[in-house]
Amino acid sequence: MARNFRQLSLLPVSPRPFVKWAGGKGQLLPELVARVPQQFNRYFEPFLGGAALFFHLQPQQAVLSDSNPDLINLYRVIRDQVEELIEDLGRHVYDREYYYRLRQVDRTPEYGQWTVVQRASRFIYLNKTCYNGLYRVNSRGEFNVPFGRYKNPTILDEENLRACHAALQGVTVKCRDFRETCRQLGEGDFVYFDPPYMPVSTTASFTGYTREGFGERMQEKLASLCRELDRRGVRFMASNSDTPLMRELYQGFNVEVVYAARPINSQGRKRGRVPEVVVRN
Repeated sequence: MARNFRQLSLLPVSPRPFVKWAGGKGQLLPELVARVPQQFNRYFEPFLGGAALFFHLQPQQAVLSDSNPDLINLYRVIRDQVEELIEDLGRHVYDREYYYRLRQVDRTPEYGQWTVVQRASRFIYLNKTCYNGLYRVNSRGEFNVPFGRYKNPTILDEENLRACHAALQGVTVKCRDFRETCRQLGEGDFVYFDPPYMPVSTTASFTGYTREGFGERMQEKLASLCRELDRRGVRFMASNSDTPLMRELYQGFNVEVVYAARPINSQGRKRGRVPEVVVRN
């Protein structure tokens, strides 16, 4: 079945990721799009993040998922309650004291009474105003990134939120582990894996998106899953760091090196164009 796309011309603007995300794929889109199968049935993305590839492709049949409940709540709110979210986002102020007060809320009983819209609004605010746009939680699942210094951060982007709302209509959004999502995959489906990357050094790690983390053992499980999907006739594409382990895990598949600008690093001199791999069957 040929892939079907939404009528992009009907949207006032082209949707783009509404969160900043370490390893986001916006500037690698040409490389990724060139490697997407010409034909597939359903589109799956089990490590959601900013969903840059999904928003570019806008496939009619899509299943988006992630194990981060706060991120999934945000996607659902944008899909189902975008106007309420826009209204709530308008009350936020860019202020250090306000930031830490809002960041602290998930440590209190009060947070349990918050609506899904309030939680989604808090997520976007913290994402747009925290240090380097980094999403990180501690072992208790509490957001712990410090305040960031910006001239004029865009906390509320109504036009893009509405465009993303339109693109998400009819899309299934689930909070679940990538292995559970992949049980749904059938012959002719296409899945794009963009997991937390394997660190290229002992000090470069972005695996703290959930309290469980995503270390070497999980990378091995993902690679094993890709081999199973290949046997089932599922098309897959995966992104990761260019390391000896990645090349070993995906030996036998099509492994290509691409270069991405990565601005999120605690040491400025280590930011810049770095090699990554794109793996396909």
